[in-house]
Amino acid sequence: MFNFLNPVELILLVPALLVAVVVHEFAHAWAADRLGDPTPRIQGRLTLNPLAHLDLLGSLMFLLFRFGWGKPVQFDPYNLENPRRDAAIISFAGPASNLVTAAVLAVITYFTLSIRGIPEIVDILTVRLIQFNVVLAVFNLVPIHPLDGGKVLIGLLPPDTAQDWDRIMQQYGFIILIALVLPIFGTSLIWSIIGPVINFLLGLFLPSSNWI
Repeated sequence: MFNFLNPVELILLVPALLVAVVVHEFAHAWAADRLGDPTPRIQGRLTLNPLAHLDLLGSLMFLLFRFGWGKPVQFDPYNLENPRRDAAIISFAGPASNLVTAAVLAVITYFTLSIRGIPEIVDILTVRLIQFNVVLAVFNLVPIHPLDGGKVLIGLLPPDTAQDWDRIMQQYGFIILIALVLPIFGTSLIWSIIGPVINFLLGLFLPSSNWI
């Protein structure tokens, strides 16, 4: 876990956050564009420019509480060949891109461990990049609206069940998410759920790392 009392680590959190969020939101925009919807391109989201993807409050929440969000990528389901399926693909593209990024960085880290002369700050930054990408991916795959996992689940369920579940989540999803995130009983319930998954993935990518 990062240490806010360490100014070096605090500074490195910013580029780690930028990379994780930008990769995530760009992947959403790219997937929507590839599936036939020009909305993200028209809105200037098909770019790696952080200014197009960052949400101020979501970024602060990520730095302070280890969960947050970027500016949501909008897409028009009427431009998609199969709206329910394609919406799930677009939603899954964000978390998937974070896991791919973390895996690539882990491979690079593995092969550079034996190289001498690499500044310690580079190692710290790489670890933080991997951690942020893993946390952002797993958190967003929780199957509750407005997270990506909600739309992914809708795309996997049978049509009738998907319609009912979507209606419930549209009404109560955000309330449920807030209840899971807030430390009502002294700890955040959502971290009790996704923490083991995060640590499992970090154990694969960074054997000595432990986020939760």
